[in-house]
This record gives sequence, structure tokens and C-alpha cells, in this order.
Amino acid sequence: MCRSIKTLRPPALPEEATGDEIRAAALQYVRKVSGFRAPAAHNREVFERAVDDIARATAELLDGLEVRGAAHSKEPREAAQAS
Repeated sequence: MCRSIKTLRPPALPEEATGDEIRAAALQYVRKVSGFRAPAAHNREVFERAVDDIARATAELLDGLEVRGAAHSKEPREAAQAS
């Protein structure tokens, strides 16, 4: 049903995760938890809201982590937060 969600922080990724990578991971999580690859029309709004919320929480988590020995910019991930 869904691919594995990958680690989104250095050193697993050579650079910081992009907004698209964060959103893809959030989508995979919601698909797995809900059991739906694509929601029915009557569930679409709550499904998309969950993806947006999880993407924002993931961006906040990654922004707050201190990864020792890795360069880490503190710029907010606007693409994930704008959703």
C-alpha cells in the first residue's frame, strides 16, 4: 500500500529535507494509518488536513532537532508550513 517512510534528517539525507519530501512522508503516514490510498470524497477534507498537520509537525520537529556534527540551517521549511 505504501513505501517506507525514510529518515528526513542528516546524515540519512545529505541535505535538509525539502517541503516536498516532508509532505510525501506525511502523506505516506496518513495513508498507512487510515488504510486508504486515496480517500473518498466525503473523507478528503479530513485526510488532507491530517497530511497538512503532520507535515507542519514534522517540519517543526526537524527544525528543532540538533544533529551534532551536521550543518543545520534554522530557516523554516516554508513549503511544508504553507500547506
